[in-house]
Amino acid sequence: MTLKPIISKILDGKRINSQEALELFKISDITLLGQLAHQVRLRKNDPKIVTYIIDRNVNYTNFCVTDCDFCAFYVRPGSEKGYVLSYQELDQKIEETLALGGEQILLQGGHNPSLKIDFYEKMFNHIKEKYPRIWIHGLSASEVVFISKVSKLSIEEVLKRLIQAGLDSLPGAGAEILVERVRKMINPKKATTEEWLGVMRLAHQLGLRTTSTMMFGHVERIEERIEHLERLRQLQDETHGFTAFISWTFQPDHTPMGGEKTSTVDYLRTLAIARIYLDNIGHFQASWVTQGPKIGQISLQYGIDDFGSVMIEENVVRAAGTVFCMTEPDMVRLIEGAGYRAVRRNMKYGVLGEPYFRMQKEKMSSETRFSVGV
Repeated sequence: MTLKPIISKILDGKRINSQEALELFKISDITLLGQLAHQVRLRKNDPKIVTYIIDRNVNYTNFCVTDCDFCAFYVRPGSEKGYVLSYQELDQKIEETLALGGEQILLQGGHNPSLKIDFYEKMFNHIKEKYPRIWIHGLSASEVVFISKVSKLSIEEVLKRLIQAGLDSLPGAGAEILVERVRKMINPKKATTEEWLGVMRLAHQLGLRTTSTMMFGHVERIEERIEHLERLRQLQDETHGFTAFISWTFQPDHTPMGGEKTSTVDYLRTLAIARIYLDNIGHFQASWVTQGPKIGQISLQYGIDDFGSVMIEENVVRAAGTVFCMTEPDMVRLIEGAGYRAVRRNMKYGVLGEPYFRMQKEKMSSETRFSVGV
């Protein structure tokens, strides 16, 4: 198969198939892939702006029974290192988020068998009653499946009750690679491929918007990365419920699986091909948390239109030894340094405005001028 017809299809805005995606993985020139992915991004998003969100990852518990080989964060029930956040701790994290201009928390935790549906209903109700401005981007498909099992409820009933309690949207976590051969190797106790897709389908049907993800660079084959993308594309064709796609590389340090980190080149190549293949998902987020700020900036030429979250707090990747951090000014500087305008957004990609830190600086300046009678 020659590349010219495939490149022509991409430039013409036509859908490529899985065999053509496999051919793209054979291209050694990742700059070419970046150019193609960037053309797709320019067709789908405002070419002048890059969006981002101010939020915080809040892990309400680290007790977990799924024993995922790729995870360095969890502890088994009964461990002295385990915790379940108190409302006081949760409130403090939310108030710190609001103070920094955040209006969302990404609320996730381990698969804790002690926590049934009423725990989540009470937690969500507490958040919404005390902090009605906060958007709860919460749980994951695999957590929803686990809650349904320990609570002896259908997945639909769990989702309906969570929505009633205040759940606003569902993150795409827990997808890893949506191929059973891979899942049986790295997370056999977690939700299956069909269960993950089933939760997302139901969530979309019930009015929730969700994100989609892929965690790669471990035991999967290239063909299985493409199969994963195909499963997402098929579901998006059906429901149109995914707002964004986020991919990141496996971080092996301190995990039972161990191994070597996949290369930056592999990350950028896979990212570009995913942008081309997932022609029905509008937004792609940078994975600066695993790749670092500079590669996050470079990824803006590989199909990325969103820098993701400032991520005031992140614990799961940090537990695997990856500790990249960024403030809002840092993120804005990287976006603007790449030639774009930085714009804050919400989970649904609605525009919230200019960088929050600049708005606060202007407000303080205005208040100072007013106080001295200028």
